[in-house]
Amino acid sequence: MTRITVAKGDGIGPEIMDVTLEILKAAGAEIEIDEIEVGEKVYLSGNTSGIADKSWDTIRNNKVFLKAPITTPQGGGYKSLNVTTRKFLGLYSNVRPCVSYDPFVSTKHPKMDIVIIRENEEDLYAGIEHQQTDEVVQCLKIISRPGCEKIIRYAFEYAKQYGRKKVTCFTKDNIMKQSDGLFHQVFDEIAKEYPEIENEHWIIDIGAAKMADTPEVFDVIVTLNLYGDVLSDIAAQIAGSVGLAGSANIGESCAMFEAIHGSAPRRAGQNLANPSGLIQGAILMLNHIGQNVVAEKIQNAWLKTIEDGIHTYDIFKDDISTQKVGTKEFAHAVIANLGNKPAKLNAVNYSNGAALNLPKYVRKAAAEKTLLGVDLFVHWSGSNPDELAGIINQANSKKLDLTMITNRGIKVWPAGFEETFCTDHWRCRFKSSSGINISNQDIIDLLQNANNHKIDVIKTENLYAFDGKPAFSLGQGQ
Repeated sequence: MTRITVAKGDGIGPEIMDVTLEILKAAGAEIEIDEIEVGEKVYLSGNTSGIADKSWDTIRNNKVFLKAPITTPQGGGYKSLNVTTRKFLGLYSNVRPCVSYDPFVSTKHPKMDIVIIRENEEDLYAGIEHQQTDEVVQCLKIISRPGCEKIIRYAFEYAKQYGRKKVTCFTKDNIMKQSDGLFHQVFDEIAKEYPEIENEHWIIDIGAAKMADTPEVFDVIVTLNLYGDVLSDIAAQIAGSVGLAGSANIGESCAMFEAIHGSAPRRAGQNLANPSGLIQGAILMLNHIGQNVVAEKIQNAWLKTIEDGIHTYDIFKDDISTQKVGTKEFAHAVIANLGNKPAKLNAVNYSNGAALNLPKYVRKAAAEKTLLGVDLFVHWSGSNPDELAGIINQANSKKLDLTMITNRGIKVWPAGFEETFCTDHWRCRFKSSSGINISNQDIIDLLQNANNHKIDVIKTENLYAFDGKPAFSLGQGQ
């Protein structure tokens, strides 16, 4: 018997959770339930996180969390509970199977069967943003080696356990050579440990276009947080409907399972909502806790129900469906089909399903780290880079000289183009004048010089080499 935490959520959440739990019970799932309140009521009570401390305790004790969609109130500084939960509990892996059910659910891609495994904790979703000048705000893209290793190894282990043949990595490392470049590098390293599984890399833009056009050429896709968020919704929609997809959020100790759609408050209380997304999330949960026989029974019953043409309004088609039903009636049809298998859709076999036991990340030996220079980011409202260079050169120290100025990443000094539009946010790169290593004190001296000349430095980034390899981007056009 496994004790799980359940949150019924907002909008259509309570309706679809009630019928999902009814199906789990009818199928013989060995679970005990602790229910907590999260979402809109908690937010509006004055708790901007949407969850009480005692509810966190319940989730952390049980380690398995089945959550219906919630409503986050607009404005007021309310934080996304989904993002908070993923980060607080270290749920680094988001797993979204996207399968087409042709011809019973309309799709242009009848052979689609892919799993998108998305890094869940970092990237731009670290949420580190600042306004730095009148005209420019910044969002930091945080990519770590541990984050890359954990999600990529998870993808290969998932493929291995579920008999998948190929893992594809999506990045944009032709542009973001340091951040996305690290993800691609780690992918290549880990892929060598799984010679039985085909591996490939696609640039995200053409890869996404290929997935939207010919998804059957992909199997397991692993990618960074933002790309995975966008890709997984596209994949679910082109498979047939976002409303049919569930997801798992997996960490080293805890896991959360949910539908990928929202709370749809306009459909609440009308017995209209399709519970399939949450049912799929619950099936992923059953596999995770080792109740594979029950998961297989429910999935095959669900497939048989879809195949029988018993559909809720969102996927009902006159020429395909046989019966339009409500939320409760759909669930009862699934229960009636427990023990049955589909005749035309592919029945599932989850004999290999279970929680993946991945090794904990082991930190590598530290590289030799050398300080080569510094980028000073400056707020200046002028428009002539040559004029700015004259001002900034006043900050030159004995060991550091100005070597480049960029604006929004584009080199504008020396030898910039007058056609380049410049805003009020400038990166001024200083490097060692003699080619020898510098110290933090040299940068402090540089900043003191800048302050003495009333240069508005809004941010600094040190320029390092690791094991002799420069670890910073060039200016575009440099």
